[in-house]
Amino acid sequence: MIAIVDYGMANLHSVERALQNAGGSPIITGDPDVIAGADKVVLPGVGAFCAAMSNLHERGLVDAVKAAALAGKPFLGICLGLQLLFDSSTELGTSHGLGICAGSVQRFYPDSPAPLGIKIPHIGWNTLHFTHPSRFFRNVDEGACVYFVHSYFPVPQDDSIVSAVSNHGIDFCCAIEMGNVMAVQFHPEKSGAVGRVMLKNFVDWKP
Repeated sequence: MIAIVDYGMANLHSVERALQNAGGSPIITGDPDVIAGADKVVLPGVGAFCAAMSNLHERGLVDAVKAAALAGKPFLGICLGLQLLFDSSTELGTSHGLGICAGSVQRFYPDSPAPLGIKIPHIGWNTLHFTHPSRFFRNVDEGACVYFVHSYFPVPQDDSIVSAVSNHGIDFCCAIEMGNVMAVQFHPEKSGAVGRVMLKNFVDWKP
């Protein structure tokens, strides 16, 4: 069973359908005990970092999510779900994250206008460049296009966990893999056939 963490800020049913189409058996849940008992966990997310962390705390889900990520079971973060894994974010001031991955979440071009032709938020299709082997990207071609919607991106302290980058005027980390934890800035559930391959890799992964 795959637990999709419901903390009130995600396109939960899109993720659920995509995992079902990939052969998984997902359940949307805000119950810490269900998350603890799941074989795999997905942390999706849409919205502001600080609001997401507030919701996770209010719903008593912080410990359950951290325990799932640290327990060795397959764990997937999507979009905001990637960012929440880090120590902090500069969105709307400084906010503390889950602290599973060392590093911070930063805005594109925080101190200067974006270059000509570069719009913030970064919305639409963009290509992937793989930096390290990843189970999540098995059978996915270099340069594959995926769908992004974001203004912030993670900056890990340890480059060795970065599994893919993309470019939006600058190269930025768009995927990490750290043991059982994999997470992506883009939306595989909105990325067509390429996204289905990735989600099937997660569904089929046997640790």
